[in-house]
Amino acid sequence: MMMRKNKVRKDHLTNLNKMRKIMPPTYFMVLLALAFMVHFFFPIMKISIRPYNYPGWILIAFGIIINLWADSLMKQKQTTVKPHQNPSIFISSGPFRLSRHPMYLGMLSILLGTALLLGSLAPFIFPAAFIILMETLFIPTEENNMKKNFGKEYLDYKAKVRRWV
Repeated sequence: MMMRKNKVRKDHLTNLNKMRKIMPPTYFMVLLALAFMVHFFFPIMKISIRPYNYPGWILIAFGIIINLWADSLMKQKQTTVKPHQNPSIFISSGPFRLSRHPMYLGMLSILLGTALLLGSLAPFIFPAAFIILMETLFIPTEENNMKKNFGKEYLDYKAKVRRWV
């Protein structure tokens, strides 16, 4: 019985590690494509119509801007954007003042804006799925790496800046 539990746990960890090899932008793009497909092939209850769905464009623009801003800042500081690599520098300026994970926030904002623009209920499943995936597969590892590499400085930052918003 004990050997069976260990095998199940090992299989679970192996599957989790395989899922982590897929980077967050890939999950984002798949979920974005699924939002469109579900909306057009299985539209469930229309919840917004033009012009009331136009604020979705604002969310999409915000998401693009915060993603590009965070990415350029990380490149400028010459640190990794890959979630499982150790960062070489601690960044708490720019979009990192708003969120500890501004790139994930940007992708989430784009998914929410898209769902709002599409106007049916089904696409709203995908922003929730994105949060669950990031919270499960990437954020714990990233935050542990930050804590190991930057200690008190990161913990002070973590106390002041929220994970998402």
